[in-house]
Amino acid sequence: MQQEKALAILKSGKNAFLTGSAGTGKTYVLNQYISYLKERKVAVAVTASTGIAATHMNGMTIHSWSGIGVKEFITQGNLVSMKSKKYLKTHLEKVKVLIIDEISMLHLNQLNAVDVVLRYFKDDLLPFGGVQIVLCGDFFQLPPIGHQGETSKEKFAFMSQAWVKANLSVCYLTEQYRQNDNDLNLILNEIRTGEISKKSFKTLQSASSNKLETEVEPTKLYTHNYDVDRINAEHLSKLPGAPKNFKAKTSGNKKLIETLKNSVLAGEHLAFKIGAKVMFVKNDKEKRYVNGSLGKVIGFNDEGIPSVKLLDGKTIYAEKENWSIIDDNGKTLASYNQIPLRLAWAITVHKCQGMTLDAAEIDLSKTFETGQGYVALSRLKKLENLQLLGLNEMALRVDKLAHKADLRFQELSADVDNEFKLEELELIAKVFLRDNGGLVDKKEITKHKNKLKEKERGKLSTYEVTLMHLKQKVSLKEIGEARGLTTGTIAGHLIKIIKDNPDEDLNYYKPKNAILKKVKAVYDEQPKSAPISLNAIYGKLGGKVSYDDIKLAVAFIQD
Repeated sequence: MQQEKALAILKSGKNAFLTGSAGTGKTYVLNQYISYLKERKVAVAVTASTGIAATHMNGMTIHSWSGIGVKEFITQGNLVSMKSKKYLKTHLEKVKVLIIDEISMLHLNQLNAVDVVLRYFKDDLLPFGGVQIVLCGDFFQLPPIGHQGETSKEKFAFMSQAWVKANLSVCYLTEQYRQNDNDLNLILNEIRTGEISKKSFKTLQSASSNKLETEVEPTKLYTHNYDVDRINAEHLSKLPGAPKNFKAKTSGNKKLIETLKNSVLAGEHLAFKIGAKVMFVKNDKEKRYVNGSLGKVIGFNDEGIPSVKLLDGKTIYAEKENWSIIDDNGKTLASYNQIPLRLAWAITVHKCQGMTLDAAEIDLSKTFETGQGYVALSRLKKLENLQLLGLNEMALRVDKLAHKADLRFQELSADVDNEFKLEELELIAKVFLRDNGGLVDKKEITKHKNKLKEKERGKLSTYEVTLMHLKQKVSLKEIGEARGLTTGTIAGHLIKIIKDNPDEDLNYYKPKNAILKKVKAVYDEQPKSAPISLNAIYGKLGGKVSYDDIKLAVAFIQD
């Protein structure tokens, strides 16, 4: 099924299962639908089965959102107790659409529990209390954690009563957006069929002799945490100098803060040195890097922020980012502020789910779970960017029940694709919006879109906010006081702002010519391959020019 048809089915309000192989754009379609609903004022809950997946979606875990926590079964007593909690009652009664991402990792008992909770809170016997349910995932990826001895039939969400009763329209995406390498795509598709050919097996084995020509040492993927922790610690200890440490700042609900701590891949306590191999673990709003971008720490600025050189040669200051858990009204319930990096000599297969890697050394010799090999290999775009360190029999295996179900999902998707035309779905979508109190008038939608954009202004990057103040020609001290930042920080912002906005007239902040000449003379002596050292400039000028003036001068003399 094409993305356009899948999105139209979601908009029609039908309960749906959005699936397809890795790299077919499932998350893209989900995000399109979420934006569509928000612009039309339809209450949507964005959740995922794991904290890692939830942070990728800017949502909550389904366990936190629904109130089921770690419970597998919900009693009448649980329901009565849950209804007394105002925060649960508010969003569970209000929600119109529930999205659960990475459904492959949600145990069937927990999906049944969510169904029970929604039917109770909505006082409606329809599946999930009449809420549109959109499940997304790929059952060839990592399976749910179950009890010892549990079979796939006893774990997979598609075997639950709730799944069957929801009468889901299957949308199986088929267009590949990640892999542009025919050999890798063929191998991944053969793994999905459970029958990898001798030719593909030999091609995969030959990847053990691949030489990865990258400036930064490629990430190593392992199946076990102890291998990853050991390798990262060993590499960091071999680098000279003392590490720079970064502690995350948190605020909000204590339980939700713990959820964020366990979910965000940027740890609560981070340590980096110059030369450390790192990976960004968040998508940048300004699109300078994505979750999975690799680089090397090449320095730290005067505020201690790491300067990272990416594989494409770009150098970026890894300023602190915010991870949040937000309720349906946009209110922040908990936040976690940290440098968006992790050491990346090695990473576990489990934590790489959702990433796209430039290159990787992958050790699948200790694979212990079906799906691990598939998840690891599907992180890459090309086979030539893979060096295979080891492979065991389990690595290329997929779950037999998942394979059988996948064939059925493809058939059901073809039936849905043939059953509905886009024009019909568009008409049904309007009825769905009206029935759920959504906006249908184009002018009203545009008006609300603009309101949302205004709200987004509060989520501008720190530089964009500073630029808004600079345009008003107020002093750096006043800007700092208004923003709760030092004058030096604002002066430092000017360096990046002027570089990124050459057409903006900010000469109001230009220092005197005498200062410009002094700083330029020292600035021109510095090697251009490394980040500018303000300490070095300050030292060479004998401390006669303040740091703030040096920053302002650099802003106006940089190439």
